[in-house]
Amino acid sequence: MLVNCQGLELSDALLKVSKAISNKITNPILEGIKISAEDDTLTLSATDTELSIEKKIKATVKSEGETVVPGRFITEFVKKLTNSIIELDVNEKNQMSIRYEDSQSVIQCYNPIEYPGFKKVDTLEYFGITKKDFKACVSKSIFSVAIDDSRPILKGVLFDISNNFVNVVALDGYRLARVKKNITTNMKKSIVVPARSLSELSKLIDDTDEVINIYVDKYTIMVDLGDTKVTSRLLEGDYINYGQIIPVNYESFVIVNKAQFEESLERATLLSRTSNNNFVKFDIKENNICITSNSELGNLKENIPVTLSGKDLLISFNPRYFLESLKAVGDDFVKICFNDSTKPCVIVPTEDDEYLYLILPVRIIG
Repeated sequence: MLVNCQGLELSDALLKVSKAISNKITNPILEGIKISAEDDTLTLSATDTELSIEKKIKATVKSEGETVVPGRFITEFVKKLTNSIIELDVNEKNQMSIRYEDSQSVIQCYNPIEYPGFKKVDTLEYFGITKKDFKACVSKSIFSVAIDDSRPILKGVLFDISNNFVNVVALDGYRLARVKKNITTNMKKSIVVPARSLSELSKLIDDTDEVINIYVDKYTIMVDLGDTKVTSRLLEGDYINYGQIIPVNYESFVIVNKAQFEESLERATLLSRTSNNNFVKFDIKENNICITSNSELGNLKENIPVTLSGKDLLISFNPRYFLESLKAVGDDFVKICFNDSTKPCVIVPTEDDEYLYLILPVRIIG
């Protein structure tokens, strides 16, 4: 293989596909990036067998071929050569010479025959969603996925697709996030996508109104972004029936200034995280929330004005769960719905149903 290409384009491609390389490597070849040269195109790809990213760039191909290069090394190496024309030359010993200006470096490559192939999506089923809405679906939900391995299905995000809507749901047993967006589709399907795959895919997408098509089959999703293609394995198993978790009715609710409430919780969190009792109390009455937090370091008591409908309530929460939900919301005001001190609360918009965050309270003994 012998090719010439722009250093800037090669560096950008390497940075993008390297996101598919996992930190937990079981097979050394998965540390590599596959490079294939054919016609006037250089195709770079990486996978951890769950997430795969492929990117094509223009190149002058003098001799076709393919190899697998150490991924993190070549990504960092080429990052320093963005202003250069780079020549990649692979010899019969599978050694790659990287030539630039009047210099060169030689690295030993892996055997491309041993590199796993990319999964193909065997379907014409897809849903269309704007890039902006897709990024919002991810950013407004992904922080609620489970991080432990006790229930693997909860390490993914549910896409519940029906009637030209998608409900995107994540939960970890203590809180739930649900984001609802319009899509274009004839599908009626539920899939669970690994959180890491969604996070990396979202980073490759710009925040615009351009529509992307997401292709889905029984085991895989694929997104074609032109010169970049992202494929992810789906998680298998039955997701929790999230509709049964969300209360239908509420005994009271408050409408609160989101920024003011968020800032108060951030201050309360500074104290609560120094304590073994990581919670804050909300004393809700007379159009006011009194937020209190106590620890060995000190204590905090702040009053936040609200509009209260319903009965008074004293309830406690892990403040981090509240903060992560509030930070995902762009509204000036939010509506927080309650039943009693043992039931979950729900954060929703004041006017529509685009998002919903459910948070379980902390039960205080004594």
